[in-house]
Amino acid sequence: MMNGKLFCISGPSGVGKGTLVKELLRVDPTLALSVSCTTRAPRKGERDGVEYFFISREKFLETRDNGGFLEYDEHFGNFYGTPVDYVLDMMSNQKRSVLLEIDVVGALSVKERYADDPDVKVVTIFISPPTQAELESRLAHRGSEDAAQLGLRRERVQFELEMCAKYDYVVVNDDFNRALAELNDVIQQEKNK
Repeated sequence: MMNGKLFCISGPSGVGKGTLVKELLRVDPTLALSVSCTTRAPRKGERDGVEYFFISREKFLETRDNGGFLEYDEHFGNFYGTPVDYVLDMMSNQKRSVLLEIDVVGALSVKERYADDPDVKVVTIFISPPTQAELESRLAHRGSEDAAQLGLRRERVQFELEMCAKYDYVVVNDDFNRALAELNDVIQQEKNK
C-alpha cells in the first residue's frame, strides 16, 4: 500500500512550472521531487542527479526495454522518462508524496496507467500561462534555445494547451505568489483526502 500520492505537474515550456515546483518543495518539505532521466545535454547550471539523470540514448533505450520507466516520451529529438523504482520507493518506503514535473503526454500516461490501481493515487495539475503571447515572450527571454528550437516549442504549445482539459486541476501562472498558493492548496487538499 502506497502512503504518498503522485502529483503530475505539467505545462508548456517557459510557463514557470519549474520555479513553482522548486518553491513548493521549499514551502512543503514533506514532498519529494522525482528526478527524471533524459538523453538531452545539460543546460547551464544543471547537475546530473539533481535536475535530471543525464544518460546516453543507448542506456535510456535499454532501461525502457526492461520496463524501468513509469512513463517516457521523445520530443525535440530527446528522450525523457521517469524511473519506476525511484518513484515507488519514495511513495511506499519513504511514505512521501511525489511531484513529477513532466510533459502532458507523460502525465496523462501515468494517470491512465494507475487509473484502476487503488494503491496509487495520481493527481494531475496543469500550469497554464495567462496568454499564449505571454508564454512566447517568456520563452524568447529565457535565452536557452536558438530560433529553431523556439519554433519547435511554439508549435507544441497549442497541443499542450488543448490537453489541459484532461487534467484534474489547472493553475494559471499570471501572478507567481497567487499561483504558488493555489498549487499548494490543491496539493494539501489532495494529501489530506
